[in-house]
Amino acid sequence: MNRIFFTCWYCCMVLLAHAQVLTVKDQESGLPLENATVSSENPKILLSTNAKGQAEIRALNGAEKIEIRYFGYKTLVQSYAELAEAQFMLALIPSNISLDQVVISATRWNQNRRDIPSKVSIISSRDMVLQNPQTAADLLGASGEVFIQKSQQGGGSPMIRGFSTNRLLYAIDGVRMNTAIFRSGNIQNVISLDPFATERTEVFFGPGSIIYGSDAIGGVMSFETLSPKFSSDENPLITGKALSRFSSANDEKTAHFDLNVGWKKWALVSSFSSFDFDDLQMGRFGPKTYLRPFYVQRQNNTDIVVTNEDPLVQRPTGYKQINLMQKIRFQPSDSWDFQYAFHYSSTSDYSRYDRHIRLRNGLPRSGEFYYGPQAWMMNHLNITHTAKKGLYDQMTIRLAHQFFEESRVDRDLNRTERRIRVEKVAATSANFDFLKSFGTKHKLFYGLEGVIDEVESTGTNVDVSNNKETVGPSRYPQSTWSSYAAYLNYQWKASDKFVLQTGLRYNNFALNADFSNNLAFYPFPFSTAELKDGAITGSLGFVINPSDKLSISANASTGFRSPNVDDVGKVFDSTPGSVVIPNPDLEAEYAYNFELGIAKVFGEVLKIDLTGFYTTLENAMVRRNYTLNGQSQIDYNGTLSQVQAIQNAAVANVYGFQAGLELKIAKGLSFSSQFNLQEGEEELDNGEKSPSRHAAPWFGISRLTYVANGLNLQFYAQYSGEVSYENLSDEGRATDYIYAIDAKGRPYSPSWYTLNFKALYPINERLTLTAGVENLSDQRYRPYSSGIVAPGRNVILALSVNF
Repeated sequence: MNRIFFTCWYCCMVLLAHAQVLTVKDQESGLPLENATVSSENPKILLSTNAKGQAEIRALNGAEKIEIRYFGYKTLVQSYAELAEAQFMLALIPSNISLDQVVISATRWNQNRRDIPSKVSIISSRDMVLQNPQTAADLLGASGEVFIQKSQQGGGSPMIRGFSTNRLLYAIDGVRMNTAIFRSGNIQNVISLDPFATERTEVFFGPGSIIYGSDAIGGVMSFETLSPKFSSDENPLITGKALSRFSSANDEKTAHFDLNVGWKKWALVSSFSSFDFDDLQMGRFGPKTYLRPFYVQRQNNTDIVVTNEDPLVQRPTGYKQINLMQKIRFQPSDSWDFQYAFHYSSTSDYSRYDRHIRLRNGLPRSGEFYYGPQAWMMNHLNITHTAKKGLYDQMTIRLAHQFFEESRVDRDLNRTERRIRVEKVAATSANFDFLKSFGTKHKLFYGLEGVIDEVESTGTNVDVSNNKETVGPSRYPQSTWSSYAAYLNYQWKASDKFVLQTGLRYNNFALNADFSNNLAFYPFPFSTAELKDGAITGSLGFVINPSDKLSISANASTGFRSPNVDDVGKVFDSTPGSVVIPNPDLEAEYAYNFELGIAKVFGEVLKIDLTGFYTTLENAMVRRNYTLNGQSQIDYNGTLSQVQAIQNAAVANVYGFQAGLELKIAKGLSFSSQFNLQEGEEELDNGEKSPSRHAAPWFGISRLTYVANGLNLQFYAQYSGEVSYENLSDEGRATDYIYAIDAKGRPYSPSWYTLNFKALYPINERLTLTAGVENLSDQRYRPYSSGIVAPGRNVILALSVNF
């Protein structure tokens, strides 16, 4: 009798254990939905489904309100008892249009998009699969809300709301990527990220300094990489993906592989990607000034200007890259979650194309100009704890160490001196983020942050005729940059229809620089520099949700950027005949932003989203004429050059709006569009106004999409407006070699458009084919401020295997 009783009891326990595994599927196809979010406020828990659409929800036992969300599907809210009654099986219904989305970038904690007063855009994993981007920069550009500038194929410098480079912040799994040598010129660090290892990307628009500190002026780009998934039963969960991709415009050969192995408490994910890009081919129809009629080759110790057999091929632009990622996750209980991550990325040498098309006396100015391998490595430990009482409901500790290495190599045409400048940065950071709820109406998000960047910069000159090396000037001083901060964000949800959010951050920053390594080359009147100051930033915003189909938001916020090593200590040639030297007297610049947004759903078929913004940047750090020991000109690399320095010498204003539209035409057929307009101006030395260099022209993307039985077809147009000579910044006019020529012989950036087609077809449950043709009409165009011409007609094929 006892044996029968215990056998029955054991079977019930087994069934109960299995019953606590929630399975989420698509209602129409019956396929599991991976990365669907399962969240609860009481208890405070956020889970996500694995590749089988499953999540262990034992910790939610007794919860009265559990929200199950997946992008593009209707949000389902049920109690634990209701889920149990449904035997923990859920089928989500594809939504026509909804204002509901879960975002993380605003506070580093999951929130409903309707509770956030700032604009946040989401690029889901499903979008990434269809768009199938070459790089992380292309991934951002495919959103239609981020403008991408490229000086070379191995590049991609985002522009957001009139700001770019070191006035934007990158975050990878919540860790700050910006370093002390992020420059005001265009940067390409975003290509270090692997788009195939990215699970989700969010773009937070406007100042994000409350949470992210310095540099988060124009916006924050938050990348969430693949996360290890646990098994929901006693059997190991083994899933993965292998992908191969080809594109014709640069003879791309890409391969990717990732593998997830999960047990009940342990899980790991491994990812590897290899990229091989040949020289990029431009389109056939467009300005002749963009053609590449010649290039330089080194033959018998002499630089030879060679006629390009195909002027549409941009030589030299090819490069290679590898990406590695390894994550290990341990969840000993429902309260603790430990995750260690290792990231590594490295490129081959790649040429800076825009420097290869500069001329001097009718000949190329450079015999060589390329970046050495760009390497990035990160070790990251993430610890999350959930508590039922005390100072916090949830705590996340992020400890990270990053290593960056980059270099530039240049040599003038038929000169024997090759200049090699190498920079290495070791960045150590610690973030302690806390969430505390008081009832259902009040939440506190608060935390501490510490960042230390150690910069090592060296210079070497090589005589290419005999390979003799000598010590040369370095690009930067040997430096230490540090930042320490505390922040507090408060959210009051007065009702389902009104939410108020406000925040405050105090940031102390310091910089110590030693210029002694360059005193033998430049007669600086100082050998060291020290900066130490603090910054206070704040925000106040509200959201009104009169109904589930209307949301109105307003937000006022401030942001700041502290001077970094690139601002204070850089020595480089900015434009022909100009040289930038260090300025140890810089102060932080501050942004003041206001934005107003409205989102409205009409019936079940139409959604319109509008956001207007105005930002003022005071004490802006800009490049201006300067003197060195009383001299306005010095000899730099054999050229008499105007002395310049980064100075707090301007006020900049940027304003504009962002508009989005979604229209459901019929079952499976939809139309969407994104449009962005930004205007910017900044003060000049003489008090006059100049258009802002980093305010992109109007741009956008419009898509017609058809989805049925797993087949996804999309026809879309991408477009950008003209920047006339009158609206070109002074810096832009000085780099006339990257622009087209108008009827008066002046540089300008023409408008452009491309027509594109993408298709995704699941051959079976494991095999998926993605194909497309970009730039169908073979347009020859150069996105504003870019040095390289965009690809011409580009045929893309990709095959992925899921297991």
